[in-house]
Amino acid sequence: MAAPPALHGRSGTVRAMHQPSPSSQVASNPQNSDAEPRRTAPLVGSLVIGLLLGAAGVGTAWAVTQDDTVDTPATKPAADARGACVALANFDESKYTAKGDEGLVALNRWSGAVTLSAAAAAGDPAYKPLSEALNRAQQRQVRVFDFDAEVKKDLAEARRICADI
Repeated sequence: MAAPPALHGRSGTVRAMHQPSPSSQVASNPQNSDAEPRRTAPLVGSLVIGLLLGAAGVGTAWAVTQDDTVDTPATKPAADARGACVALANFDESKYTAKGDEGLVALNRWSGAVTLSAAAAAGDPAYKPLSEALNRAQQRQVRVFDFDAEVKKDLAEARRICADI
């Protein structure tokens, strides 16, 4: 005699009526509900500790290797003044009107020296004499379209100031 149709599975095999479904076994097993948090808690704890130690290591490496001469607000004007002086030292006013790259190099060094000296003076009044000397030279050069004796006098003063920086 065949089993009632309700007990036949899709494959035609008979299933026992008293077997619980697999989903009810998981929900009724108290060990399964506690097992997940017990396994993830050490994992999460280890991850947090690893992140903290990694951040501390990166922070320590950054602090040890940081170049304090450029990155602090108090030394940025000094860096600007040094940059202005380097640009001025490499500036050759005789090449200012040259054609091509030679003239562009001179123009950019001249402009850089004036701009960086202004930045230095804005950040620290101690650099104001350098900025004023270069600003006077620039204003005169713009008026006469030449590096005449007056402009060269202001350039010489700026170079003298740079020698003390």
